[in-house]
Amino acid sequence: MKITQFLAVSALAFGGVAFAADGHGDENKPRHGGVVSVVKDVSYELVVSKQAVTIHVSDHGKTPDLNGATAKVTLLSGTKKQELDLKSDGSALEARGEYVVDPGTKAVAQITMKNKPAQSVRFTLK
Repeated sequence: MKITQFLAVSALAFGGVAFAADGHGDENKPRHGGVVSVVKDVSYELVVSKQAVTIHVSDHGKTPDLNGATAKVTLLSGTKKQELDLKSDGSALEARGEYVVDPGTKAVAQITMKNKPAQSVRFTLK
């Protein structure tokens, strides 16, 4: 009888863990064609094009309030260093301009959201 109870409790416990972990699987997948970094259960996706650098923020699949949010991004590629100030457009943080980014470029972002401490996020572009 005790082994049967143990197996039943174990099945329920492990089933619950698998169910709880199921909702976090998409946090590491890029939704906008960029590179994703997860810090403290918040996903940051860096998208770099020739005309803009954008950071999309997702907290468990939902975009948090980005009004008043800012970011400072440093792009490091070999001996080249570019520093950018990103502003919120309500749905993402963005800087417009012309950017040259090679594969392997590293990016460090310091993101400040309203009423929250600044968060450092690191990316490596592919």
